[in-house]
This record gives sequence, C-alpha cells and structure tokens, in this order.
Amino acid sequence: MNMTSPVPEELLFQGNSSLGHPLIPGVLDISHRVILYLEQVTVSFDGFRALNNLTLAIDAGELRCIIGPNGAGKTTMMDVITGKTRPDSGTVFFGQTLDLTAMSEPDIVSAGIGRKFQKPTVFEQHTVFDNLELALCGDKRVRHALFTRLQGEQCDRIAEVLQTIRLLPLARQQAGRLSHGQKQWLEIGMLLIQEPKLLLLDEPVAGMTDEETEQSAELFLSLAGRHSLLVVEHDMAFVTKLNSRVTVLHEGSVLAEGRMAEVRNHPRVIEVYLGR
Repeated sequence: MNMTSPVPEELLFQGNSSLGHPLIPGVLDISHRVILYLEQVTVSFDGFRALNNLTLAIDAGELRCIIGPNGAGKTTMMDVITGKTRPDSGTVFFGQTLDLTAMSEPDIVSAGIGRKFQKPTVFEQHTVFDNLELALCGDKRVRHALFTRLQGEQCDRIAEVLQTIRLLPLARQQAGRLSHGQKQWLEIGMLLIQEPKLLLLDEPVAGMTDEETEQSAELFLSLAGRHSLLVVEHDMAFVTKLNSRVTVLHEGSVLAEGRMAEVRNHPRVIEVYLGR
C-alpha cells in the first residue's frame, strides 16, 4: 500500500454540512490512501461466527472483488460496513477518521457509501430519467421531487450519468421495460448520481446476458479511480475480466488475496471454493 503518494483532489469527499453530525467532517481523510479499513471484525449470530477477526483494507479509487463460498461472510461484511449490523468487536473506518460502527445507516450513506443489492430496485412506472431525478433530489418525497424543477447543472449531471451507464438513448423509456441488465445499470446510476466515494455491489452481473456482463465489466473499470468499488461476485469469468485484486473469504476470514491468476491456484481456495 502506497503511504506517501499524494491523494488526487477528486477523491476527496465534500461532506453534507447540513447534517450537522459531529462524526462527519467536511472532507474524507484518505491521506494514507486507504478509504475503507476493517480490523479484527467479529460478528456472531446465535453462536455462529459470520465474521471471524476479519481484517481488510481498500485503497481509494480501487476496484476490489470479494469471492468465496456461500456462508463465507460476504453479505455480513457489507452489512457491517453500511451499519445494518453492528460487530461484536473490531473497528471499521471510512477514511482515517470516520468510525462506521458509531454511525447510523443514513449518516453512512451521507458520508459517501452506496450499496447495491443483488436484485435491482427501480421505480418501474417512471422513466429512466425520472429514476435518476428522484435519486438526485435531496427531498426524497416522490411527489415533491417530480414537481421540483431541475436546474441546468442537475440536468447535465443526469445526462452524464446516463451516458456512463449506457442508457442515454433510453432516457424517456419506462424503467419497467428495461432488460434485467439495464435495470442493474440504472440502479448503479441512481447510486452514482449521489456521488458516493465507495460503492458496494452485490453480485451485480447475476442474471445478465454475456453481452451485458461484458459491458458491465467495461463500466466498472471506467468507474475505478473516480470511485472505490467493492464487488461481491460468484461469476469467476467476470471477476477475471476485471483483472483487479481479489480477496477470498472463508468462514468469516480472509483466506487468500491477490490477482485472480494467483488465488485461482491457491490450494486452500481450490479446496474450499473453486474446486467444487
């Protein structure tokens, strides 16, 4: 991990000062280049350890893939990061100063962490454009948002995101008519419009066609650098396309870490996951 390189200005997050939350400063401190750090995190459910002294670090602008068998702790890890589950022990920091274990779920979102679940959730009766408008509006009441006139720079921002997620030609199409893959991209766009610094993506290419999967790989690679991405995925061909650092979880701990070519040949990874 490079501890001395200057941090690109675009990776510094200007917080929402209207929150008035003492734990959310104006700028996310990633001076050491680490945007997310979990140290010895343990979570137990009825005696079962879903996470077992898990330690993991994600650099600012990094695209990291998380793989592992069912029950390895991948979902619990994301639940801890987003505040849905509180760890029994351990620390979870966003940047150098934000202790996520002391923050509420809404404050974690406001600090710059966005999460996408496996099943896409979009407003199917509204257009693609309207979905992004609703995600952009600070007032989350749908009726208010729909009747709030957008400023020019907001329209430009929506157009920029539409271009990024490859849905600009479908801006006025009803979201319910999109393909499964397009709905996934739209939901990613609904996160991007809020300018998160860290995106948590849970099996984002599940159910996609081969072409959509290829385009998703191109999308994620284009986002890396401007955002940090934590991708949980079971599609090993997709993970290989991303050519990123891979962390293998097993029984709530890190089993192996490295490029896909390295972890693919790891004896224990073959034994507990890839060899099945």
